[in-house]
Amino acid sequence: MAKGIGKIKIRTPRRYKKGDVIPIKALITHPMETGFRKDKKTGKRIPAYYISDVNVFYGGELITQMQWTIAVSANPFMTFYLKADKDAPLKIVWKDIKGKVFEKTVQIKPQ
Repeated sequence: MAKGIGKIKIRTPRRYKKGDVIPIKALITHPMETGFRKDKKTGKRIPAYYISDVNVFYGGELITQMQWTIAVSANPFMTFYLKADKDAPLKIVWKDIKGKVFEKTVQIKPQ
């Protein structure tokens, strides 16, 4: 297994006011193997291994769900927009096809 699988970096704007719609940027470390590539040394097919489900919670409420497939690139980067209307945690939870579940939480603190 590659080093760092499941790590995520989440970036929010430095300053924003209550009610602002802000960009949330996230980068997940994951190989996202399709199952079609071959190992150059052995010639054997590399098994499929990708993130299948991503859920985003804000203040404990599910605000979006995504289902990913083999079409998503390695180390996926995503951006979505959030109306920062309360001081609350933002949690991203993702699961891969091997059943591993990862999560990361950041605090949303409008000024």
